[in-house]
Amino acid sequence: MSFRSNDTAIDEIVASCNGDLRGAVRALLLINEHLETELAKAYAAAADRDLVERGSSVLH
Repeated sequence: MSFRSNDTAIDEIVASCNGDLRGAVRALLLINEHLETELAKAYAAAADRDLVERGSSVLH
C-alpha cells in the first residue's frame, strides 16, 4: 500500500465525518476495538478447535 492510497483513505474517513477530526479518530478507535474483539474470538475458536482435534476431554 502506498502513501498516496493511505492519504486518500484518511481523506475519505475525515470527509465521512464531515471534516470532524475528533469524530474520525473516534470512529477509527471504535472500529479498531471491534476488530480486536473479532480477532480474540478467532483466536479462541482456533484454540478450541485445537483441543477438539487433539481429542481432549477438557470440556467433558
